Amino acid sequence: MAIQGIKALYEHRGPVPQDVIGAVPFDVPAPAAGQAVVAVLASPINPSDVLMLTGGYGILPPLPAVGGSEGVGRVVAVGEGVSHLTEGQTVLLPAGAGTWTSHLVADAKRLVPLPAGANAEQLSMLTVNPATASLMLSEFVTLQPGDWVIQNVANSGVGGYLVQLAKLRGLRTVNIVRREGAVEAVKAEGGDVVVVDGDDLAKRVKAAVDGAPIRLGIDAVGGKATNRLAMCVAEGGTVVNYGLMSGEPCVVSPQSFVFNDITLRGFWLAKWFKVASREAQMALYGELTKLIATGKLKARIHATYTVENIKDAIAAAATGERDGKILIVPKQ
Repeated sequence: MAIQGIKALYEHRGPVPQDVIGAVPFDVPAPAAGQAVVAVLASPINPSDVLMLTGGYGILPPLPAVGGSEGVGRVVAVGEGVSHLTEGQTVLLPAGAGTWTSHLVADAKRLVPLPAGANAEQLSMLTVNPATASLMLSEFVTLQPGDWVIQNVANSGVGGYLVQLAKLRGLRTVNIVRREGAVEAVKAEGGDVVVVDGDDLAKRVKAAVDGAPIRLGIDAVGGKATNRLAMCVAEGGTVVNYGLMSGEPCVVSPQSFVFNDITLRGFWLAKWFKVASREAQMALYGELTKLIATGKLKARIHATYTVENIKDAIAAAATGERDGKILIVPKQ
């Protein structure tokens, strides 16, 4: 008997992301040799996913496309020759597979078995945000326990993981948010210092850390916010940008570049995947999977939506007032 599925499909891109995508029914095909059919349990909406709908991301899938770039599912059928997966097993979905769907058919070799009994909603966010946070903490500056790191948009998905990972590594964090209402949530996750962004940011940060040097800054905003962050970083320090939430190019003053010798770097997880060895990838995701499965690393979830309500889900994800991730959780 054929399985009836539903997927979030878009055939064009436009400035209002929820207007270009809709829920479409489809017949789930049987798996061919080497394939598996997976019932999707949960899949997050990341900022990059929204940018794919508007056309603003660095890599755009060919159209028509199913939205969603990561998630977790349960194996419901396997094709001939598949021996490492069994029906009922929880698996990590392939990156960029179009995961806002009730079911997908994938190459079985690209499905990674996950610990049984772990929280599927938390594991669904494994691929992008925690990996980004972990790598930005380790790839640019050699930090020692007790060192300070500063980041903006600290209440974001990446920001929350960065706070938790820093604490696990013995690092201390200064966390910048854009509104007073976001302060308590970041403190609850373990942020050592939480401040609201503003023109006198560097002065307030210096007082909060007692003048201790901050050698690494993490920027998700761009525009003038990059320079406000750079002004908080010690001479010879590094600012890493991984997002442009302002929609504006990064601005860094001559004072930061010339007199303080600040280095501005960029980070994109997709590019890291292209150059990192399989061993490095397995080591990173092995560590993150264990931390998430044991509850030592988690993300706030603002709300969940079914695939049928994809338009409302995208609209909710695009707002700046939410407190946590929006997840697509298909009906089972």
